[in-house]
Amino acid sequence: IMVISQTGVLVTCDPQMKQFLIHLDQTKALGQQFVLSELDATHVLIEADIIPVLQARIDDLMDQLSFVEVN
Repeated sequence: IMVISQTGVLVTCDPQMKQFLIHLDQTKALGQQFVLSELDATHVLIEADIIPVLQARIDDLMDQLSFVEVN
């Protein structure tokens, strides 16, 4: 039996965010693929070194989706 070990960061998120992460991974939108394993509907294991880039990309997306009520 061969055991394969991977070091990464476990991300817990809703299914929609997981699909967004998979999309970013498959399209190499962050410059590389970073998903190590899709574990279930709300968990994914990703490479640790991509976290700062991923956080910035998600922050940008949230800023684009946010709106301010104007009186």
